[in-house]
Amino acid sequence: MRHAWDTASQPRNPSMPARMSHDIDLAERMPPLQVFFGLQGRLPRRAFWLYGVAVPLALGAYVHALLSIAGIHGQAFEGALNLGLLWSALAVSVKRWHDRDKSGWWALVQFIPVIGWLWTLIENGLLRGTVGSNRFGQDLTREF
Repeated sequence: MRHAWDTASQPRNPSMPARMSHDIDLAERMPPLQVFFGLQGRLPRRAFWLYGVAVPLALGAYVHALLSIAGIHGQAFEGALNLGLLWSALAVSVKRWHDRDKSGWWALVQFIPVIGWLWTLIENGLLRGTVGSNRFGQDLTREF
């Protein structure tokens, strides 16, 4: 069975540089809506840092700056934005816990002041996930 990440079995275009298997885009294996809003599957550390930390921070700062420039200071509007960003960060964290072969409910530990977010940072951002398949899916680390 051929997979999108199996570059060895795909013909290579000589004008394009060779891509290593870990350079393949996550979008080829998981749609963006699933990454940001779904609670199924696994994500490697690199995806956690990109989609769970960098993107929500950058997007939040960008939208807050636009709202300030436009003179819109509605609490409801900013609250809705923050809720959407919180959900997407939580969904990415759940998939990282799955990669560590732990229940997604472990994502709630980040709501414990100081210790919770530190624990989440270490588990999700620094420790490698389960090697090989686990009960939540295939290991994407070797391909990402």
